[in-house]
Amino acid sequence: MPRGDRPLSPHLQVYRPQITTVLSISHRIAGVVLAASSLLLVYWLVALASGPNAFATAAGFFGHIVVQVGLAAVSLAFFYHLCNGIRHLAWDAGWGYEIRQVIASGWTVIIAALLLTAGFWLLLL
Repeated sequence: MPRGDRPLSPHLQVYRPQITTVLSISHRIAGVVLAASSLLLVYWLVALASGPNAFATAAGFFGHIVVQVGLAAVSLAFFYHLCNGIRHLAWDAGWGYEIRQVIASGWTVIIAALLLTAGFWLLLL
């Protein structure tokens, strides 16, 4: 069979999304969000070190509703990445490989991330 006539390997369009694939892709996206949002942390720390005027400007920026919603999304990414990372550590230890355990731990990660994010913002506000 010529090289060009070989069937292509199935891709995302072929398979029905499963919790494992969705959580894997989400974990990677959350990592990228956290890496990009670390620039906001650097901005806040530089403003803090630069004096009261710079910090007041940063506080005004972080107090804007759009930025607050973005920070809520970043905190959700943080808690999701944390919980899913703990799940991966359990897998590295050899625990939770049964299909039911994988599905249960996936839903546990989602619920825990949502609860931790909500609790964090309730405490913060």
